[in-house]
Amino acid sequence: MDFKQVQQSFIDYIRDPQKPVPSGVPLERMQVYRELFFNNVMGFVSNAFPVLKSLYSDAQWQALVQAFFSQHDCKSPIFIDIAWEFLQFLQFEYSPAESDPPFMLELAHYEWLELRVATAQQTSEQVLLSKEDILQLNLCLATTACVAQYQYPVQQIRQDYRPEEPLPQPVFFCLYQDEAGEVGFLQLTPLSAQVLGYLAEQGQRRLDDILNWLQGIYPHMQPEILTQGCIELLEQLAVKGIVRGI
Repeated sequence: MDFKQVQQSFIDYIRDPQKPVPSGVPLERMQVYRELFFNNVMGFVSNAFPVLKSLYSDAQWQALVQAFFSQHDCKSPIFIDIAWEFLQFLQFEYSPAESDPPFMLELAHYEWLELRVATAQQTSEQVLLSKEDILQLNLCLATTACVAQYQYPVQQIRQDYRPEEPLPQPVFFCLYQDEAGEVGFLQLTPLSAQVLGYLAEQGQRRLDDILNWLQGIYPHMQPEILTQGCIELLEQLAVKGIVRGI
């Protein structure tokens, strides 16, 4: 067996202990290697998705992480990247089991967003806004903020609250870093979610662009009322640092 074959058999056993032990390597040594790798990934995933983990027994959670560890080809050893890879695995490669809650994907996405926002770095080109700035500068969604829509109340899910049915109407959230660098949570109205989603998609826009876009969505609303409401909304979001200027 050449070196590449030995290397591949080593990797195969590390990922799945049901595979044969590499030729010439003691089983005890391979088990130590395997536990080191798996426990590292288990720790990363468990720390990134604590609420999701709490909904499973230890055996169920270990089986889920083992499926990820053996079936998914991770591209990075970095903590936040492994969390993203786990979410991708759940979305595109994993077949849900009876033990998986119906809100699994939404909860996992929400917890990943919390991690993403917590580790995001604010760029220096984005500045805090005064009321006057809102009328003059290009506006954008802060790099430390994310907007999401869910069918389940993911922010309330815990061991003793596991909704079985989606909500009648979707809920909209913004996760953001507050002044202390902690993750803040803001439930949005459909209008505020639309404005933030528009800024996220467009990158940056002036107030007039936002108002023209909103007028197309709400053609029956009086322009004066729409303008006043939009400016007030942007002022509130600017105070939290969610909307910034460029």
